[in-house]
Amino acid sequence: MIPNAGVDIIGFFNPAQLSDLKAKGAILINGGVAGVIIAYNVSLDGSGGYSYKAYDRCSTVNPENRCAVTIENPYNVVDPCSGAKYSLIDGTPTKAPAKTALRTYNITISGNNSYRVTN
Repeated sequence: MIPNAGVDIIGFFNPAQLSDLKAKGAILINGGVAGVIIAYNVSLDGSGGYSYKAYDRCSTVNPENRCAVTIENPYNVVDPCSGAKYSLIDGTPTKAPAKTALRTYNITISGNNSYRVTN
């Protein structure tokens, strides 16, 4: 089980982070157990909508090691310790040995490019 950590992170997206969100699909920030991923998901239904998601970077494979997942592409992150992969759309595992989804955090975005990540 991923260790518990209190999360209440308030920040502002800088221009480089906004660019990375759109190009890479996610950015990495400090906090949580092994860091936090903020993912930017474009709606696949053609509506032009999008959403933000926040996950702890701590892999669910051997979480006591606190291995931090890294961005592989706009849709997946990978655990460099085990090779497990997870979806940035919902945090679910997409490649073994992962069996459990990444820990999800609440995220709110304000019109002035500010964000708040909480649990």
